[in-house]
Amino acid sequence: MSDYIVTARKYRPMKFDDVEAQGHVTQTLKNAIKQKRLAHAYLFAGPRGVGKTTTARLLAKLVNCQNPTKDFEPDNTCEICREITEGRSFDVLEIDGASNRGVEEIRNLRESVRYAPAKGAYKVYIIDEVHMLTKEAFNALLKTLEEPPPHVMFIFATTEIHKLPATIISRCQRFDFRRISIEEIMANLGSIAKKEGLEIDNDALLLIAKKGDGSMRDSQSIFDQIVALCGSTIAKDQILQALNIVDQDFYFRVTDLIKTKNAKGGLDLVQDIMNRGYDIKEFLGGLTEHLRNILTTVTTGSTAFIEESDFYKQKYVDVAKQFSVADVLRLLKFVNSTEAAIKWSAQPRFKLETDIVQMITMNSAAEVGEVLKRIDDLSKGIPQEKKKLHEDNRAPVVRAAAPPVEERQPEAGFVSPQTSTTTSRFAVRPTFVRPAARTKSDESPAHDAAIQTSLSEGEVVSRWDEFLAEVRRQRIAVGTALESADLLGVSGITIRVRASDFTASSITRNRELLATIIQRVFNTRGRIEVEIGQEKESAVSPDTHSASSTELPPPDRLEKEHPVIKAMIRELGVEPL
Repeated sequence: MSDYIVTARKYRPMKFDDVEAQGHVTQTLKNAIKQKRLAHAYLFAGPRGVGKTTTARLLAKLVNCQNPTKDFEPDNTCEICREITEGRSFDVLEIDGASNRGVEEIRNLRESVRYAPAKGAYKVYIIDEVHMLTKEAFNALLKTLEEPPPHVMFIFATTEIHKLPATIISRCQRFDFRRISIEEIMANLGSIAKKEGLEIDNDALLLIAKKGDGSMRDSQSIFDQIVALCGSTIAKDQILQALNIVDQDFYFRVTDLIKTKNAKGGLDLVQDIMNRGYDIKEFLGGLTEHLRNILTTVTTGSTAFIEESDFYKQKYVDVAKQFSVADVLRLLKFVNSTEAAIKWSAQPRFKLETDIVQMITMNSAAEVGEVLKRIDDLSKGIPQEKKKLHEDNRAPVVRAAAPPVEERQPEAGFVSPQTSTTTSRFAVRPTFVRPAARTKSDESPAHDAAIQTSLSEGEVVSRWDEFLAEVRRQRIAVGTALESADLLGVSGITIRVRASDFTASSITRNRELLATIIQRVFNTRGRIEVEIGQEKESAVSPDTHSASSTELPPPDRLEKEHPVIKAMIRELGVEPL
C-alpha cells in the first residue's frame, strides 16, 4: 500500500526531452548552459500542470550535475541528481510562496544566500507561486535579486504573472509555458497505460484529455481515478459515469430537435439531463462547444478544428449541411446569454426549459444578402406595362389656392387686440379649413412644373398645424418657439412669420432643420424668414379676430395660454397648479 506512487509523480520527466510541449523553453535552457550564458534569475509563467516546477528542478539538476550527458541532460545517477530527485539536497531549496510570503521569510532568505553551496556549483532557490508574496516581501527581495552572489540562482514559478510587480519581472529571464494539446496528452497517457499493462481505447483517452483542459497533471490525476474504478480494462461509458460527463449524443439531440421544431422533445431532453444528475452549467458549456464545432465545419468545410473522435467528426459533417452560418451564430449568442443568466436564476431548470423551447421554435435566420437579392428579383419581375400603369395612376401633388378663412367666435371674457383698449400680446389663433378639391385645370403639366418651384399659400395655411407638429417631434424647443410666432404669408419658396426678438433667434438658428421639414411636409423646397415684432397678430387673415369683452382673461388662463406651458402640458402631461 505504501509503495504506491501517483502517476503524476511516478512518471515525472527526468530530462528536458521528456517535458511535453515546452521545447521552446527546454532547448533555450540547454543552449544557455552549453554557451555558459546562465542568468541569475528565471521566471516560469503559465497554466497549472504544464511543467513549470518540473523544468525548474531539471535546470537545478543540470547546473549541479557531476556527469552531464553530451546533449546537456542530467545523468540522474550521480549523488547530487539523486539528492535533488529525492528532495533532500541542501543546495536546492523549494519554497512555497503562499506559506512563506512575508518580509521576515525574505530577510532570512537574503541571509542564507551569502553561504556557498554544500556540494554543487550553484545554490538554487525555487519559489513556487511567487505571486503570493506580499508587496513588502518583493521590495525586500529586489536588491538581492538584481545582484545576487555568483553561486546563487533564483527560479520563480507562477500561474498569475499579472500579479507580479514589474520591478521583479524586469530582473528575470521570463519563459511562458504553453497549454498542452489534447493529442500530446493522449499520447502521454497511452504510453503510461502501455507501461502499466492497461487496456484503454482512444475514445476514453480523448475524454480524459479533454477533461484535463490542457494540464498534464490534471489529466494524469483523472487517469488514476479512472483506473481505480475500472481496473485494467477502461471503456468510454465507464468514464462518462465516473466523471459525470454529459454524453456527446445529448448535444446532437439538441440540434436535431431544432431542425425538426420538436418543442416537446426539448422538454424531454431537459428531463433526461436532470434525471442523470448532469450539471446545467456543464451542459451549456458543452452545447457551446458543440455549436462551435458546427460553425467551424460550416465555415471551413472540414473538421480539422474539431477535437473529437472520427465517428463524431463525420456526424458534424452531416449536421453542418442543415445549418447556415447565420443560424449557428444566433444559436451561439442565445446559449451564451442563457449561460450567463443561469448563474443568477432562482430556478435554473425552468430557465433551461424555456430557453431550450425558444431555441427550438425560433425561425431560421435570413441573410441580408439573400433578402436584398429577393427584393431585386421581385423588382425585375414586374412587367414594364404594369410599371407604366403604376406611374400613370400615381396622384400628382397639387397646390390648391388659399381657401376662405373661417372665423372663430371669441371666447367669453377674452379681448381681441383689435378692439381692446388694453394692450395684450395674446390673440385667438385662426382656424383654417382644408383646401378645396383640385380641378381638371390643376392637373396640367404646366401647373405641375410651376408648383415644383414655389409653395402654395393655401396648403401652408391648411397644413400649418401638421408642420408645427413635425417640428415639435424633431426638436420640441424649436416647435414651441415657432408655435408662438405669427404666420404672415407665403412668397415663392419663403414662409414669412413674425416673432419676438427671443423667439426669432431660436427660429433663425434652426433654419436648416426647418427647411428639411418643409421639404418633407410640403414636398417642395422652402425656407422660413422671421420678422421681429409683436407675436400672434396674423397678417394672413386679419379679419379673423372679432371683438369681445374688454376684460383680460384670468391669470390661470394666461398661464395655460403661454407657449412654454402649453408645450409642457402637451409633451410631458403636466398640469399647472
